[in-house]
Amino acid sequence: MADKQEELEAAVLQLPETGRARLARILLLSLGEPPEDETERIWAEEADRRYQEIQRGEVVVQDSDDVFQEARARLR
Repeated sequence: MADKQEELEAAVLQLPETGRARLARILLLSLGEPPEDETERIWAEEADRRYQEIQRGEVVVQDSDDVFQEARARLR
């Protein structure tokens, strides 16, 4: 079984990026996703947790324009 899996992995890695992305999405969906309302609840909890961290001064926020400008500079 390991040999077949390794062959399959090698073949998949030869696919163009869009093909690999499509296959990854199909595979992830096959694992099952939480119901949409559960996903929304989880994201709402995460957003609230992050907001509370900002309110308590535990994290430093940066303007998104600055973040992207810094990222572009690092890529040069």
